Amino acid sequence: MKEFLKTILYQPLYNLLIFFAWLVPGHSIGWAIIMLTILIRLILLPASIKAARAQVKLQALQPKINKLRAEIKDQQEQGRALMKLYKDEDASPFGSCLPLLIQLPIIFILYRVFTVGLDESRFSMLYSFTPRPDQINTIFFGVDLAKPEAWVLPVLAGALQFVLSKMTMPPVQSNKSEKAEGNQMPDAMTMANKQMVYLFPIMTIFIARSLPAALAIYWIVTTLFGVLQQLYVNKTIKLKKNTDGSTEDFDIEKYKNLPAKGPLQSNSSPKKKKDFMTKVMNNRLDKQEKKSGVEVTIRTKK
Repeated sequence: MKEFLKTILYQPLYNLLIFFAWLVPGHSIGWAIIMLTILIRLILLPASIKAARAQVKLQALQPKINKLRAEIKDQQEQGRALMKLYKDEDASPFGSCLPLLIQLPIIFILYRVFTVGLDESRFSMLYSFTPRPDQINTIFFGVDLAKPEAWVLPVLAGALQFVLSKMTMPPVQSNKSEKAEGNQMPDAMTMANKQMVYLFPIMTIFIARSLPAALAIYWIVTTLFGVLQQLYVNKTIKLKKNTDGSTEDFDIEKYKNLPAKGPLQSNSSPKKKKDFMTKVMNNRLDKQEKKSGVEVTIRTKK
């Protein structure tokens, strides 16, 4: 698997990085990183927009989901109700995750490519037709990208990550009926999202300070691209009604007492299990009859 990823992702991306460094005046690895990052984000743009749209849809459904969970306490019945709600609203709880899983290996390999791209001794991985610069210029606006940079780039990366986190965080919404009842306690997911809005940017700053500045440049560019993409998604997506947090017109009764299906339906399972065991015992006794010639009768309870 490692060799496979190296052949189809690692080596091609490394060759593109060196090609871009050769292409730009001064052989700046900084501009090469920006160009390669933009190219990869454009290639992944359809999957990224699909994930962002799915996330916005789930945010719009959150008031209804909260009301279902509050009204239906039985876990199996609650699961059936949520599945019906997702189907009715044409939403998927995994729609925002699957496209992101595709991007994770590429992002990890890009980190590796930007690390080794600063080392001219790795030119042995270049294809025979890839033009190579005489030397790589690691100085970018006075910053040596081969060494960690303490403040400017890490803080800029953290600030952009904070902006993106605020844009993607679901708005805090509460039902009017819940306010009337005095039930305004936020759930665990909402609390975790609030914490991550501040925790993730702080982590980004500390990580960027400990790694070569080339990776901070990559993080700044990819996060800025994500901010612009989220602005586009928020502007163009057409959400269904009841996206303002109101659930007054939400008919929750049609999601209650749904019939169990598949593995949840167990009414006929005991009978099927009994019939199966009876068949197995009959087969065993038939074999014993053939061997011993003894007639055996099975009595069953009626």
